[in-house]
Amino acid sequence: MGSIPNIQLGDYIVIQRQKYTKLQKFGSLDATATLGKEHLELKSLLDQPYGSTFKMCVKESKAGKRGAQRQHTLELCSENELRSIRDILNISSSGADNRDISDNGEAQALKSEDIEQMREACNESSKIIEKLVENSKTFHTRTEYSQDKYLLKKEKKYFEFVQIRQPSIRLMADIFHRQDAEKVMGIRVDTLSQIISYSSVSGFGSYLLYESGTNGLLPAAMLNSIGADTQATLVHMHPGNVPQKQALLALKLPLEQQQRCISVNLYSVLREFYQGDKAETRSDATTAQTEAETAAVTASEENDASTEEQSDIIEPNTKKLKLDESLNSNNKSAPLRWQLENKRAAALMNAKFDSLVMAAKEHPSNILQALLPLVKPSRPVVIFSTCKELLHETYMELKTTGKVTNLHVTSNWLRTYQILPNRTHPEVNMSGNSGYLLTGYTLK
Repeated sequence: MGSIPNIQLGDYIVIQRQKYTKLQKFGSLDATATLGKEHLELKSLLDQPYGSTFKMCVKESKAGKRGAQRQHTLELCSENELRSIRDILNISSSGADNRDISDNGEAQALKSEDIEQMREACNESSKIIEKLVENSKTFHTRTEYSQDKYLLKKEKKYFEFVQIRQPSIRLMADIFHRQDAEKVMGIRVDTLSQIISYSSVSGFGSYLLYESGTNGLLPAAMLNSIGADTQATLVHMHPGNVPQKQALLALKLPLEQQQRCISVNLYSVLREFYQGDKAETRSDATTAQTEAETAAVTASEENDASTEEQSDIIEPNTKKLKLDESLNSNNKSAPLRWQLENKRAAALMNAKFDSLVMAAKEHPSNILQALLPLVKPSRPVVIFSTCKELLHETYMELKTTGKVTNLHVTSNWLRTYQILPNRTHPEVNMSGNSGYLLTGYTLK
C-alpha cells in the first residue's frame, strides 16, 4: 500500500464528527466549514495526513438567532485523547431498572444558563459531561444501558473532535443521499454497487454512460472501477451544456485517468456521429454567411457615417477595428474543446461499446433507441429510473423488438444494523425505495 496522502489546497475533504459527515472544498487558507452552530477554520489542515483527528478549540463566540455561534480553530491531537467517556468519568455503579425514575424535568440541578457559561469557560466535553453527571439526581440509579444512552446523547452535543477523511465513492454516496437524495436521483450506495456490478466495468474496453444529474456520482464510480493506468475509456453523455462533476473532482484521480472520461452533450455528439463532415460544412457555410452579413452592415454604417459632421468622421473607429480583429482571431483559432471531445467520442461510437448504463430523469425509451445500436452484441445494458412504470414500458418495447434478452426489473432496499453487546438489532429508521433497475444483454 502507498503512503497516506497529505491535505493540499484545492482538495475536497470529508469532515466527520462522530457519525455526521460533510463534503467540503479546502479551496484557500481562509476557508471555513459549518457544522450546525460550529464554524471551523480549516487553515491548520494544510499538509496534514488524511485520517488525522483535530480538536475544536473555541476562538470566539457570537450571539445569533438560534443561540451562540462559535468560531473554532483546529488543533492536531493524538488518539489517546479519544477515550471512552465512561472510562474517563470512571463510572462503576448503576441501577437495576428505571421504574422509580420520572421524567419531570427536575433531575438536572444545573440550569441552561449555567451550562452555557460552563461551555464558554471549558473546551473539553468530558469535563462538561462530568459536571452534568455530578448534578444529575437520577444518573446513578439508571441501568447501565440507560446510562450509556445518556452519555452518548450528551457526547454527541458537546463532542469537540473531528476527523478529516479522504473522499471515496462510499462516503460521497452516503453524504449526497442524506443531504438531498433528489440531486443524485435517489441512488443509494447499494443501488450504485449493483449498477457497477451489472455493467461489468473493468480496466479493458470502452463504456457508454448517459445520466441526467447525479452530481457526478455515476461517472466517478465507473471511472474509479476502471482504475488508473488501464486501457478502458468512458464516454459520459449528459443533456446539458456542462456536466456535473463534483464527485469526480472530489476523488482527485490521476490526470491520465480523468482524460479517459470523455464528457459530451448527448445531442451534440449524436449530430457529430451521424453527420460528421456535413455538420462541419454546414457550420462553415453559416460562418461565411455571417461574415457577409457583417460586411454588409459595415458598408451601410460607412454610408451613414459619410453624412455625419466632420468632427465625427475624424474620430478613430476603434470599435470596428476590435470587431475585425476578433473575427480574424476566431477564424484562425483551433477547434474548441467540446468539438475535440465530440470527435473522440464519435470515434469510439464507431467502434461500439462494451456496456451501456443509463440513469435518466426523463423517459428512457427514445434515448435508449438512439444509444442501443452503439453497443456490441452480448453486452450488458443497465437502465436506472425512479419510476417503475417507465421501466415497465421500456421492458415491453425491448421484449417486442427482441434486441435485448434476459430482461429483469429489480428494486433494492437497505437496512442497517446496530451492533452492540446484548442489543444487536436492525435500526428503527431505514431508507425506503432507491429506484429501479432494468438489466439485460444485447443481441445481434
